[in-house]
Amino acid sequence: MPLEAFADSRALTLGVELELQIVNTHDYDLTHASHDLLRLVSRHKLPGEVKPEMTDSMIELSTGICGDYADALAQLGEIRDALVECAGKLNVGLSGGGTHPFQDWSQRRIYEAPRFHMLSELYGYLSKQFTIFGQHVHVGCPGPDAALVLLHGLSRFIPHFIALSASSPFVQGTDTGFHSARLNSVFAFPLSGRAPFSLTWDEFSRFFDKMTRTGVVESMKDFYWDIRPKPEFGTIEVRVLDTPLTIEKAAALAAYIQCVARWLSFEQPFRPAEDDYLVYTFNRFQACRFGFDGTFVDPQTGEHRTIGDDILQTLDAIEHHSIELGADEGCRQIRDDVKARGNDATWIRQTYADEHLLAEVVRQQCLRWSR
Repeated sequence: MPLEAFADSRALTLGVELELQIVNTHDYDLTHASHDLLRLVSRHKLPGEVKPEMTDSMIELSTGICGDYADALAQLGEIRDALVECAGKLNVGLSGGGTHPFQDWSQRRIYEAPRFHMLSELYGYLSKQFTIFGQHVHVGCPGPDAALVLLHGLSRFIPHFIALSASSPFVQGTDTGFHSARLNSVFAFPLSGRAPFSLTWDEFSRFFDKMTRTGVVESMKDFYWDIRPKPEFGTIEVRVLDTPLTIEKAAALAAYIQCVARWLSFEQPFRPAEDDYLVYTFNRFQACRFGFDGTFVDPQTGEHRTIGDDILQTLDAIEHHSIELGADEGCRQIRDDVKARGNDATWIRQTYADEHLLAEVVRQQCLRWSR
């Protein structure tokens, strides 16, 4: 199958996708309720979509095309409110967070859809362990070559996005020591990681053709890269973020990505190079493991600083762009989180330290999500 043509889109527009946990309200474990939830929410007129995910304890919401931070926050709020109302009728709860802290992956059920069953046949138990929850952010691009330049430019900031969104410290009832343990599950898939380095659509199309000839992939959906082009939307899709605990955080993260993208596009502070990826996996691991306190190695200069300090330096550089985009409120939230050294993983750990019961942590996560 040939690579799709890159669709027209307005540069720097946003689209936000959030994968959510569906839990029962007895012990706050995951529950099989996505089919009923989809049936109820289909009666609502929404600005975006609500779709099934790999297992039937998950659901994914997506906004329509958003112009700015305020638009993204408004659309997310409208969809969130409809979902919470429907969940209440089913007596189930909804929660953000990159992992459910104590669910048993073997109890999960694959959602009844041909693609999910095909993936389950291919990936075996990994498909049920893929009951993890992420935020994806689409950024509109003026053309396919510009999309690839932006993709590789944004790759430098992957540790920022991981540390800021991290909300998955617990897996299978155990504190992993990571801020984002979710991404360890993604790395198990053979077509995960970084996209190949190419700055022109012609070169990328040749790579795609070679891959399809091997029979390993059929479409862009088969690549689980941290950032991937989405030609049918005319966007690139940032995929490393854990689902935050609130829509306010989700909108702020999308706004931060939009501002960094505008800064890269307008000022071109550096030209992406293959050598930038020499430290990519190291920086990525540091963000997953240590959050804001992880070490960031600048791929251009080789300087070492904390990821939190690198985010603060970037916020200074993009301030003008955040004002132009009306994203200054979202970026202010990002700055406050970094200065307080607190992400959602920190909140989850602190809540568990106070309550000593992971079910109570999930109950409070549901309250945060429904506000």
